[in-house]
Amino acid sequence: MQDGASYTIGEEGKVAFSVGIVTDKGLAALEKFDELAVAEAYMDGDLDLEGSLLAALKLRPVLADPHPFRYLAATYLEPLLLGQVGRDKKWIRSHYDVDPEFFLLWLDSKLRAYSHGFFADDAEPIEAGMVRKFQYAFDACGIRPGQRVLDIGGGWGSFLQFAGEQGVRVTSITISDASARTMRDLISRRGFEGCEVVQEHFLEFHPNEPFDAIVNLGVTEHLPDYRRTLAQYARLLKPGRRVYLDAYSGRRHGMPSFISKWVFQGNTSPLNLEKYLAEVARTPFEVVVIKNDRHNYFLSCKKWAENLEAHRDEVIARWGTHLYRRFVLYLWSAANSFETGSLSAHHMILQLPSSGSAPRAGMESWALGSKQ
Repeated sequence: MQDGASYTIGEEGKVAFSVGIVTDKGLAALEKFDELAVAEAYMDGDLDLEGSLLAALKLRPVLADPHPFRYLAATYLEPLLLGQVGRDKKWIRSHYDVDPEFFLLWLDSKLRAYSHGFFADDAEPIEAGMVRKFQYAFDACGIRPGQRVLDIGGGWGSFLQFAGEQGVRVTSITISDASARTMRDLISRRGFEGCEVVQEHFLEFHPNEPFDAIVNLGVTEHLPDYRRTLAQYARLLKPGRRVYLDAYSGRRHGMPSFISKWVFQGNTSPLNLEKYLAEVARTPFEVVVIKNDRHNYFLSCKKWAENLEAHRDEVIARWGTHLYRRFVLYLWSAANSFETGSLSAHHMILQLPSSGSAPRAGMESWALGSKQ
């Protein structure tokens, strides 16, 4: 407390975490039981927290998120009135145009992957889990040297590097200036022949010829118009070839106010598996594989958060306390959501029938899971 008093909640023993009330604003935020107000008070330094953020987040259900207008505006009104593509180009800057060196401090050191890994066990290093996932996607799509592959939302060049090193001609598409600069520099430094970066929205992309495979590593959450997205996949993919995609998933459309204001502005939404598969059923695509990745996503967020905490002093010295607290809160919040089951995650493989096949409107080829 501000007067120096302290209070213990729960059983006597080892303290999991402690909350320090630094200012009157911090106290007011706690009294509101408003999730966004508490998060902002923490980021602004009006509240301090020592110990396990993951343990503290177990109390998240006692907080409310009373911001219906923010939810409705971000999820429905802005995209409807101003257009999804135009809003995405604005919103992308709120997250991905942070200095790339910040992300590189806590992402895996090998691929700099900003999507979840596939882990053999909980203790496996994050680098091994990321390589395993990328190899899985590569093999699942039957990718071979010399083929053309579309990489949606190229991030910091993870798939571009992984596939480019194997002689694949990767087209990485992004609307982030920072991401585009990073990937073009990677292509130049590594001499990846036939690889390119296209700075264009996926839904507006019209290449001269279709691709041998499409890889979408964690961008489905930013493409909430499933019907339009799947139609674009069908236009961009050669008959008989495959799409790999993965995403965190849930039943709620839209995100909590903390996420939509401070992490992913706009109408980023968890993959709604039921609705997505209903839209797939309207297309020629066959679902070849679908698998639940919730624990893998929990481990990824946990390892990212631990990496970020290990670089706390450097991050604060270079970019300030607010950015550090914003991302450490986001990563541990995500880990908590996967651990408690309020969020899930899935990957799936879709195949476009070959040109000689009969049209397929359903999902007759269906496999729950696959060996990784």
